[in-house]
Amino acid sequence: MLETSARLLRLLSLLQGRPAWPGPELAARLGISARTLRRDVDKLRELGYPVLATSGTAGGYRLGAGAELPPLLLDDEEAVAVAVGLRTAAGGSVVGMAEASVRALAKLEQVLPSRLRYRVDALRTITLPLPGTGPPVDPAILTVLATAARDRQRIRLSYTGRDGAQAWRSAEPHRLVHTGQRWYLLAWDLSRAGWRTFRVDRIAAPQVTGPRFVPREVPGGDAAGYVSRSVSSAPYRYQARVRLHLPADVAAARVPPTVGHLEADGDQACILVTGASSLAPLAIYVALVGAEFEVIEPPALADYLLVLAARLTRAAQGRLAPR
Repeated sequence: MLETSARLLRLLSLLQGRPAWPGPELAARLGISARTLRRDVDKLRELGYPVLATSGTAGGYRLGAGAELPPLLLDDEEAVAVAVGLRTAAGGSVVGMAEASVRALAKLEQVLPSRLRYRVDALRTITLPLPGTGPPVDPAILTVLATAARDRQRIRLSYTGRDGAQAWRSAEPHRLVHTGQRWYLLAWDLSRAGWRTFRVDRIAAPQVTGPRFVPREVPGGDAAGYVSRSVSSAPYRYQARVRLHLPADVAAARVPPTVGHLEADGDQACILVTGASSLAPLAIYVALVGAEFEVIEPPALADYLLVLAARLTRAAQGRLAPR
């Protein structure tokens, strides 16, 4: 009986680890006959696991979706990843997720082996949350938007702009993008006939209206990059392109996607696309990236850098500019 139970757990683990298994390969992995495999599959079905079977030369077994959530088998790395993810979600930006995450985390930690509980606890004790991660969003709104984007169905939503004005918009949702601080919806705005980036915390009452649509090509082919450019440079008076003498992956660790968009420029350099309402914060931020750089545009930024450099030099030398 113990051998059979262990084999069932092993079978369940294999089914959860891959989308589908050919019958002969699955039986060979378990070291049992095809007949025993069929009996074990029937036992899993009796326990509530929806194991689907297909016949023929390409037939096999796969774990389907059932009416209830059955217990999951996780390996060590998966269990630690889930526990850390739940701890993060417990203090995250999605409204209502904190309580559900705490409940799920309590259940998981109750059954974690001591060696894994120690690893999770070590991460908890040395990690500090940084407050002010961004405005919270409603998970129900995220679900509606994600479902509509997945099914390629048009939506209608109420949106509050930067000026506080509310308006109804019809759109074709493409992708949800999370920057670490805010959630954004990238969509084709039907009323304005163009791509728009909507902040999800400003969206209310989204409704799937249909009909289905054929997805359009995102400019540049990169949804995350388009959103990064939209929120970091497009809304501002001054839009700058600066060549950083840093590899793109190194610069990405210093430049958040909400501040600027990075484009690789060879192996040892990249182009930073960013913006600001005035030249002063733009110049200071670029200097604080901590790398050699060249201003591609606008020329006004290069001129302001000369003025700022002279001011800083005088300050370091302890003298004032003539009035």
